[in-house]
Amino acid sequence: MIELQNIILEMIATGESLADTLASMCEAAEALAPDVICSILAVDEAGLLHPLAGPSLPADYSAALDGLPIGADVGSCGTAAYLRQEVTVTDIRNDPRWTAYKDLALPFGLRACWSMPILNAAGEAIGTFAFYYRICRCPTQLEREIVRQCVHLCVIAFERHQRVVERERRASTDGLTGLGNRAAFDAALADLTCDLPGRWALLILDLDNLKTVNDTFGHHAGDSLLRTAGARIASAMAPDRAFRIGGDEFAILLQARDTTLDIDRAAERTLDALAEPAACGSQIIVPRATIGGALLSAGDRQAERVRQNADLALYHAKETGRGGFVRYWPGLGTNISRRLGNIREVDAALRENRIEAFYQPVVRLDTREIVGLEALCRMRLGGRIIAAGDFHEATKDFHVARALTERMVTLVAADLRGWLDMGIPFQHVGVNVSSADMHDGTLDAMLTATFERANVPLKHVIIEVTEAVYMGDGDPSVGKAVEALRAKGFRVALDDFGTGFASLTHLLTVPVDILKIDKSFVDRLALDNASMAIVEGLVQIAGKLDIRVIAEGIETEDQARLLQHAGCVLGQGYLFSRAVDRHATTALLLDRAQHSTKSVPPESDARQRLRRQI
Repeated sequence: MIELQNIILEMIATGESLADTLASMCEAAEALAPDVICSILAVDEAGLLHPLAGPSLPADYSAALDGLPIGADVGSCGTAAYLRQEVTVTDIRNDPRWTAYKDLALPFGLRACWSMPILNAAGEAIGTFAFYYRICRCPTQLEREIVRQCVHLCVIAFERHQRVVERERRASTDGLTGLGNRAAFDAALADLTCDLPGRWALLILDLDNLKTVNDTFGHHAGDSLLRTAGARIASAMAPDRAFRIGGDEFAILLQARDTTLDIDRAAERTLDALAEPAACGSQIIVPRATIGGALLSAGDRQAERVRQNADLALYHAKETGRGGFVRYWPGLGTNISRRLGNIREVDAALRENRIEAFYQPVVRLDTREIVGLEALCRMRLGGRIIAAGDFHEATKDFHVARALTERMVTLVAADLRGWLDMGIPFQHVGVNVSSADMHDGTLDAMLTATFERANVPLKHVIIEVTEAVYMGDGDPSVGKAVEALRAKGFRVALDDFGTGFASLTHLLTVPVDILKIDKSFVDRLALDNASMAIVEGLVQIAGKLDIRVIAEGIETEDQARLLQHAGCVLGQGYLFSRAVDRHATTALLLDRAQHSTKSVPPESDARQRLRRQI
């Protein structure tokens, strides 16, 4: 008996599995009492029986016991667990407690069964320990002592196992949402096979408004938002499993047949579940999410590949329009790889000071005098000058866009200060800003601080906003940003006017100071055609609204003449000059700048200053 105890305690101490420990216990008990067949069952929280060990019992018999509910007449073990006291049945065939189950036992030669409940510290039944007999009889005194010792050891083994299970549960469970965490997600992926295309799929979901909720209402509201989102995702996608794998990131492993057949519908179901307003603390918040997804395909040899594809789809979804779903397709990786390559190139150029400001003149169409400039971003790469259009994909990244704007503003402020110190006459320089800048909420403060540090009056600065950004998908933050800029003293130009959905009626709610007619209208100009009529109408209406008009992309004298005929006074384009660097711009200003009414240094003095600086 002591040897049995030592063997089992050593197995428990060294961390052997519960199943192996209890199987060894049964074998040792059977060795001490050769006429018995040992069985150990577990009782789960729902009161169902589950075989744990019974090495000498027929496998079919043990399988038949799995999932039986405990009760007053559920054989020896089910009754012992239910009553929490030992049950001795000396004749299975005739005992009423076995009436519904004797046909399971008798075919295997089991004639009697004595069962003891295994109780935890709270007195709850967590299992049973039983001896079966091949003849009708009672347990002997030796067998009672063996069972007493074994039940005690079972309690120790069960408690240790429960601690291990709980530790593993905590290690694999997100404490806030109760969903599986990243470790559980990684383990679930590792268990998947990739031998059958379409067998499973993966959705990766980002909550779009968590940061805003945290910043506006506090982390308590943000935590509530996460709990609500987690519960809704899990409920909407059950029986498929949901995980929280990051701060605002969730994953859904689709394995049910109906969801793998239509992952677009599964994503839509998830978004619909999230779209209802939720009480987050004292605030009512609508969770907003973006989803990327990928289905296991023939070329996916590892689950990690599917995860990467879902991540790429999510990245693309966030870049092209938050709030929806994008499903991975084979060409998507190439597009995103190119974008990421552009981001890396621009990041390197920013670090190495290879981002430069070039300038294109804005001129009076009648005199060809330069009245202003537009600052354009250029990247120096291996002796070449790269236009912004060639790395436009990189500017879709929020951080890159903000960094580029800050660098350009710093360069422009320094150049303006230099021209002012030289006494060169100019009126204004236009600086382009991105969607990220307009939504950041700090654009006016950053611009003001930069130009004030350079001692540049804000009257010399125009902030250019493209029509697409100006419309802002109905986002009121764009209108607020425009108002803030104009309140600080900046003038605002609406660039690329006519390429999107803006109209002059929008200027009633978000007014600007300058309209820049897009090159597409200028290219199609001809007497008495639609483009000519549109330009004439724009010029007349803008004049009544006290808005200046600049025509972009002028390349021929005929275009310049037609624009003048339409009443347009100002223009820019290759006809007058391409975008050139600071030194070339300085020379252009000296030769062709429109002099203000204020006195300026004689041209010769300015040229002398120019020679000293270039």
